[in-house]
Amino acid sequence: MNPRLNPYTAAPDLLKAMISLSEKVESSGLEKSLLELVKIRASQINGCAFCIHMHTRDARAHGETEERIYLLNGWRESPLYTERERAALRWTEALTLVSQTHAPDADYEALQAHFSKEEVVKLTLAITTINAWNRIAIGFRSIHPVASRSDAA
Repeated sequence: MNPRLNPYTAAPDLLKAMISLSEKVESSGLEKSLLELVKIRASQINGCAFCIHMHTRDARAHGETEERIYLLNGWRESPLYTERERAALRWTEALTLVSQTHAPDADYEALQAHFSKEEVVKLTLAITTINAWNRIAIGFRSIHPVASRSDAA
């Protein structure tokens, strides 16, 4: 596989703007563990191994349990998630798969039942941002940290 451009060096000003947006999302006041669950779930849907690895590590740092991380792909069947988290994960899936789901009213209504108007906007921007990062990482073939080590074969 031929290496692709490094977007950080090819367009540093644009990537700085993305980083700035990400920092704003992180400091938005939404729970850090909730944000990490959303990032992991979007990254699972998008198939970004690099992002799944990074956000799983970050979720652990914010106190997330191994069991909840492990079961995230099956959150609908697991009793381990709160109704607020379920609404956020439902909205994450709806927006990540928007061409298929068309962001259904039922998912939006569930979101409104557990988040303030301001939080709905913050969460929507968080989901939009992680989807953008997933596409950047996949599009430019960000390497999973294990694959980039010299001892990986």
